[in-house]
Amino acid sequence: MQIDKRLRALAVVLPQFHPFPENDAWWGKGFTEWTNTVKARPRFKGHYQPHLPADLGFYDLRLLQSLADQADLAREYGLYGFCYYHYWFNGKRLMERPVDEILASGRPDFPFMLAWANENWSRRWDGKDKEVLMEQHYSEEDHRNHAQYLCTRVFSDERYIRINNKPFFLFYNTHIIPDLKKTVAIWREVARQNGFDDLYLGGILTSSEFEVRAAETGLDIVIDWQPDWTHLKVVPGFTDRLKNKFSLGQTFRKIDYAEVVRRMKNKPPLLQKHFRALVPGWDNSARRKNDAFIMHNATPELYQDWLEDVCSQSEVYSPEENFVFINAWNEWAEGNHLEPDQKWKRAFLEATQRVLTKYSHEQ
Repeated sequence: MQIDKRLRALAVVLPQFHPFPENDAWWGKGFTEWTNTVKARPRFKGHYQPHLPADLGFYDLRLLQSLADQADLAREYGLYGFCYYHYWFNGKRLMERPVDEILASGRPDFPFMLAWANENWSRRWDGKDKEVLMEQHYSEEDHRNHAQYLCTRVFSDERYIRINNKPFFLFYNTHIIPDLKKTVAIWREVARQNGFDDLYLGGILTSSEFEVRAAETGLDIVIDWQPDWTHLKVVPGFTDRLKNKFSLGQTFRKIDYAEVVRRMKNKPPLLQKHFRALVPGWDNSARRKNDAFIMHNATPELYQDWLEDVCSQSEVYSPEENFVFINAWNEWAEGNHLEPDQKWKRAFLEATQRVLTKYSHEQ
């Protein structure tokens, strides 16, 4: 097959696989993402839980070797780089250790970028959404401080992903940032003050009902994110709040992954400049006792079909504006990972490689 486009795939990385003081205080001494992962149990007949790691084991992301192992595995299967979640609360960073290790050591030699998870930190995982643990406050001063920190400490790293020599950075929840247009202008101003040509700024569309127009706000791109909760809520056969006979009182919502793929392949395309995304699965029952959301029967074959569609429909806007996002590399407690598990081994990575081999090189 002749492919006339070159695409680069970025996998989204959750850095919460190491203990840190705030999690010790909020969830108990030594808490990491593995704590929830290993406690998961099936909610219904045929439910795949728990998801347990295979090749990389129960790693600790304070260790440089773990970070290098992740990068080596991703590179082996054709991924271009990682997009790490970045947590900044008015100068306070959380889960910063992995990226700090990457910056300080110069390893691994693997492209990376950041996405600012700019929402309040709450007890959502155990159903207490209104109990805020770390609140996000927005101000011009904080935006300047935040951009200044990244420009001086992160964006200058030679491995940091750039588009047309502009560091690529994402705002996760664009719709909750007051005066987004002014915010974007501030970030660009600070970048130029620090010697950069500019920034390449993207806004993640976490829900279709909060669609932000890049052209109106000064963003360069939007990301057609997944899961697309808006479209999933209207899927025929979507079962709301099934009671779990295996564990009294627990509830969940369930949809077949095949139906997710069908819906996402057929939903109307975005009518603005965007990069596309997909998920290899989703099952946050390890995190949530109630109202868990489960994509049932996610298989490498279905995922490959979706990735093929994402790649075939992706626009290549320029030789460097050619990304697709796979969410995620290691969201283990959300049943959403490319990293090998004990059931599928490397099958999802092999599916990824089969598709990316077609689209990562001009043929």
